Amino acid sequence: MKIDILKKLMFTQGVTGREKAVAAVIREIAAPYADEIKSDALGNLIVLKKGSSPEPKKLMFAAHMDEIGFTVTFIEEKGWLRVSNIGGISWAAAAYSQVTLPSGAKGVLVPESGVGAGDYKADKFVVDIGAKDRKEAEKKAKVGDFFSVNPSLTRLGGRRYAGRPVDDRIGCAVLLEVLMTAPSFANDTYFVFTVQEEVTGSGAKTASFGIAPDYAVCCDVCGTGDTVGATPMAVKLGGGCTVKVKDGSVICDPEFSDLLRAEAKAGGIKYQDEVLVGGGTDTRDMQTAGLGCPAAAVSIPTRYIHTAVETFDLGDVEAAVSLLSRLCARKLD
Repeated sequence: MKIDILKKLMFTQGVTGREKAVAAVIREIAAPYADEIKSDALGNLIVLKKGSSPEPKKLMFAAHMDEIGFTVTFIEEKGWLRVSNIGGISWAAAAYSQVTLPSGAKGVLVPESGVGAGDYKADKFVVDIGAKDRKEAEKKAKVGDFFSVNPSLTRLGGRRYAGRPVDDRIGCAVLLEVLMTAPSFANDTYFVFTVQEEVTGSGAKTASFGIAPDYAVCCDVCGTGDTVGATPMAVKLGGGCTVKVKDGSVICDPEFSDLLRAEAKAGGIKYQDEVLVGGGTDTRDMQTAGLGCPAAAVSIPTRYIHTAVETFDLGDVEAAVSLLSRLCARKLD
C-alpha cells in the first residue's frame, strides 16, 4: 500500500458537497490505468477497467471522497463565525480543532466560554479566525463557506497510523491500489469515487442507477471493539479487512459475501466478519438503485471514527487490496 497516495488524498480538502479537488487528484492518479474515466452530474468520478471475459458482468466498487465538516451560518459583529455541522460531528471531538476555510484562512473551532463538555452542540461553537470585527472577518469568510478540520497523518508505531480524514480517503486509496496493481480484470470493473456519502448517499445512488451493476462492493471504514471500554464487537485492528454482514442501513447479500470470504481463504488473506450495530455506508444505495443488485462491503477497521485521530493498521488495508484484487480476477456469473 502506497502511504504517499493516501497522504495526498487526506491532505486534499473535500467536505461533503465540495469534493472536486479530491476528484481531480484521483483522476490524475487513475488516468494512466483506466480504459474510460468520467464525472457524472453529481460529481462522482467513475473509472472503468474493461474485462477480458466474453460477455463480462459489471462489477462496481465504491468509496466515498467526501469528509465531514462545517459551514458558516452567521458572522457576528465581533468577527466570530457561527457554524453548523455537515455530516455526523462529535462536538466534543471537534472542540479546539484547527480549521481551514476555502479562502485559505486559518481558524480554531472553540466552544463559548463557560460551556461544559456535556453541553457541547452546534449553537455553542464559534470559529475564531483572528478577526477584530465583522468587516475584517468578511474579507476571509462568508456565510455558506464549507470548511474542515486540518488534515494530519502520523505513524504511531509498527504499521499503525492516526490522522484525518481516514474516513473514507483510505477506501479511495484501496480502490486506486487495486486499479493500479490487480493482475487481471475478468469483469467490466467500475471504480466509483462517490460524493455526499456523509449526508445523503445520493452519489452512490445515482452512480449505481447509471451503471446498473451486476455486483457491487463498498469499501469504507468500520468501527472496532478493541478500544478501552468499547462495546463488544468482533473486529480489531490488525485482524485483517472485514466482510460486512450488516450495519444500521443494510443487510449484505449472503451468497456474494460468502464468495468474498472464500476468496480470502483461498488467498490466505486475513479477514474478519463485521456486524455493525449502527451507522451505514454506500452499500445500501448500491444495493437498491434501479432494479438492485447483490451488494457486499469490505471495510477497514478504524478506531475513533469522525475524530482527528482516526487510527488504522496498514496490514488491514493491504488485506482489502488483496481481496478486491482477487475478486477482479474472478469471472462472475
